[in-house]
Amino acid sequence: MSSFVIADDHPMTLLGTKGFVENLGHRVMETAANGIAALNHILVHQPYAAILDVNMPGLDGIDVVMALNAKNIATRVILLTMHREMSLYQRATELNVWGYVLKDRAEVELQNCIETVLNGERFVSPGLLADLLPDPSKNLALLDQLTVTERKIVELVAQQKTTKQIAELLFISEKTVEGHRSHIIEKLELPKEKNALLVWALSNVRTSE
Repeated sequence: MSSFVIADDHPMTLLGTKGFVENLGHRVMETAANGIAALNHILVHQPYAAILDVNMPGLDGIDVVMALNAKNIATRVILLTMHREMSLYQRATELNVWGYVLKDRAEVELQNCIETVLNGERFVSPGLLADLLPDPSKNLALLDQLTVTERKIVELVAQQKTTKQIAELLFISEKTVEGHRSHIIEKLELPKEKNALLVWALSNVRTSE
């Protein structure tokens, strides 16, 4: 049996997670509906693990982890979240969070996550990396690095124009378009894979069509 603190600002989710953990044979020492209460409970009881919602009033889950790290508290934190942003996942990784589970997968993955963490290993929802979304603020910053011509090419790519069509519309050669595409992929930090620019453009560019 291991000890837990659980925090979530949604009462039904909090109650459900508490019951789930207890049904696994573990002890839930305290529950909390906000980050400040969660942090206080963890500092007082120093449970083996804590399951925290990322979005909570007072302090969010990341804030709580930062506070625990600053005080060298050994409690192993599992984050539950609806967010798939790359920046959030990277921040959690930097803070050495033990578990990272998407809420819409928690019903089938939380038990595996708990068992993995209790065995001294870190857990990330299977398939999560494929679902991670680029940080919109970063995308805007990357777009600012493009020239006027490069931005126009990205817009045309988002309209699913071919290299030949782009060349005709911009009155340049296809070879020049390909050169621009290579520079754009480098500036946007995209993988050098087929259709990488198209996928990015469809997700991040509003076209005039």
